[in-house]
Amino acid sequence: MRRAENLASQPSEEDLQAAAFLAKSLADENRLRILLAVSKGKKAVSRIVEELGISQPLVSHHLKELKRALLVTVERKGPFVYYQVADQRVLEIIAGLNDLAAGLLAQRTRF
Repeated sequence: MRRAENLASQPSEEDLQAAAFLAKSLADENRLRILLAVSKGKKAVSRIVEELGISQPLVSHHLKELKRALLVTVERKGPFVYYQVADQRVLEIIAGLNDLAAGLLAQRTRF
């Protein structure tokens, strides 16, 4: 994968496909909330469910998608499965998206 400064010039088809896949993986509020919940360390599904107040099947579904996108790592200990953010840079991306969204929405005069 190329660095950000190179992507701005001429991204390849492969780079664009990878970026689109990642963007789709992040394009859900619950997935963003889950990533933030597991950003400071390993957490079991039950703990994520408690913290976010969403159903266990929904959390498990989103964790499966986040795992498929390589955004979380999985560790099994006995009957428990723990999840953690795979790369802290995703938190910077989420913060940047939040800033961008706030700025764009502040300029919006109608929906």
